[in-house]
Amino acid sequence: MPIYMLGVGNRRRINAVHGDDSVKKHLNELGFVEGAEIEIVAENGGNLIVGVYGTRIALNHDLAKRILV
Repeated sequence: MPIYMLGVGNRRRINAVHGDDSVKKHLNELGFVEGAEIEIVAENGGNLIVGVYGTRIALNHDLAKRILV
């Protein structure tokens, strides 16, 4: 399930990251790697603020749909 389908406050571990090599590299550099625990901090119109490794990162809907839990 893509992370945009999780509700605010939910925590899950990342199972996969999809996309072309540049997208996967970008998300990996932000900490979105398989096995990482994430928390959905806030949601606004499909855009998310996600906690990963102690930081909060804003993701648009297009990037959020590429991260599966």
